[in-house]
Amino acid sequence: MSEEFGSANKSAKREGWPDHLERRRWPREPATQKEDRPEAPPALIPLRFSTLDLPLLEQFEAWRAHMAPLVEVHLPNGKSPDDGFLAEQIGWRLGDMLVVQQRTPEHSYIRDQAMLRSSPIDHWNLGLLRSGRAWTEVDRHVTETAPEEIFFRSLSYPYRGRITDSTAVLLFFSYESLANDASLLQAANNTILSGGLADLLVTYINEMEAKLSSLTAGEVPGVIRAVKDMVIACVTSSTKLDAKQMQTNMGMMERAHRYIHLNLHSGNLTPDTMCQALGISRTRLYQLFESSGGVLNYIRKLRLQQAYAELSDRTNHRPIAEIADAAGFDVAANFTRAFSHEFGVSPREIRRAMGTGHVASTAAFTTHSHETTIGDWLALAG
Repeated sequence: MSEEFGSANKSAKREGWPDHLERRRWPREPATQKEDRPEAPPALIPLRFSTLDLPLLEQFEAWRAHMAPLVEVHLPNGKSPDDGFLAEQIGWRLGDMLVVQQRTPEHSYIRDQAMLRSSPIDHWNLGLLRSGRAWTEVDRHVTETAPEEIFFRSLSYPYRGRITDSTAVLLFFSYESLANDASLLQAANNTILSGGLADLLVTYINEMEAKLSSLTAGEVPGVIRAVKDMVIACVTSSTKLDAKQMQTNMGMMERAHRYIHLNLHSGNLTPDTMCQALGISRTRLYQLFESSGGVLNYIRKLRLQQAYAELSDRTNHRPIAEIADAAGFDVAANFTRAFSHEFGVSPREIRRAMGTGHVASTAAFTTHSHETTIGDWLALAG
């Protein structure tokens, strides 16, 4: 921009502007005194995964292990692990929203029923493809995503697909954070968001992505709120479903999930209260959660995830005993045992590992890129 202004000034000289006009200086406004306020430090520390520094033969296996909690990945026909697999992700945790910048070679992916049975991941996933193309199948319906298009997906359903060499920005939201709109969002599973509102969302994501490294703690809540509101507005505009249709699309399992998430910290969250609220028998309730190891096991996993998120949040100063109690453990030793079994690390170790002055992640998750998984990143976001 300054070069343009400089060129304009030279042009004025060539066209015979009087020298005295060129030398004229407008009266300067009195300088205003600015308060010496220290700038707020950036709030987010990036989570990093990369295969670039690994031997070629180890690169794809590292990617497979990193993605294992979310999807099972495979090389395309004709490709061998010997060829290498240069992939990288940079993750940014904004409260209960995870933003992942991703670059990967061509591969296929599958999240099947067996994985759903053992996985506590039931997030909402929105993705903006920068380059490449992707094809994803849910319930025999295939959605193709092209560059600069946004897809929306529920991770509580099985899916499979493939993607070419690509770059993308992926947003993950905890189920609980959007539970009030679960019926609408479930109806939009595996769709491409379109229209004017989707275009505005693309613009906002572009602006947000450019500022991730400089956002302050005070700005983060507003960004989260804006993105969620825009996602709901885009889904509403794209699906065009009325209330009756949305209720039909939300099956009993979705209703049960929603009830649990909305009442996760209630002391009255029991099979009996769930049966009464959902209008089903205990036998039916147990059948719904049989693949998840039972309804009580499902609730316990979600509460432990919430405890993990609180312990890894630098701004959360609640004593571990209070967090344990909120997770339904009245004995600290039982909480520590269950937490360590679930995550392979104790509650105190998580809190000790916190980076100073930041709210994004633990120090461990910023220094050992090959020892963490996308599941760990999602656990941070709840």
